[in-house]
Amino acid sequence: MNVTEAAASRVRELIARADKPVAGVRVGVKNGGCAGMSYTMELADTIARGDEVIDTQGVRVLIDPKAVLFLLGTTMDFSVDKMSQKFVFKNPNETSACGCGESVSITPAKPEAVN
Repeated sequence: MNVTEAAASRVRELIARADKPVAGVRVGVKNGGCAGMSYTMELADTIARGDEVIDTQGVRVLIDPKAVLFLLGTTMDFSVDKMSQKFVFKNPNETSACGCGESVSITPAKPEAVN
């Protein structure tokens, strides 16, 4: 997973404001939404067994082991416009997205793409 400077900056801000120690930001996917899946993010207090750990631009991103094949090649960005600010995932494995922008359909990468 790639992380843009804008996303890294926002993650650093969130960690600085946390009321307890943070090991990193955990990113994953879950079933749900009108397109079938949605991205998840949370501040994690520990590194869970099996997490893929990415240290980049002064932040630690923890990839949920169940999400690794869905997130291969993904870039995490942070977008700000007049009406909103949000994390945005540019994922080459997405096959479609819903109109509301909250859920996506993702085809997992082939395991050999990990090597």
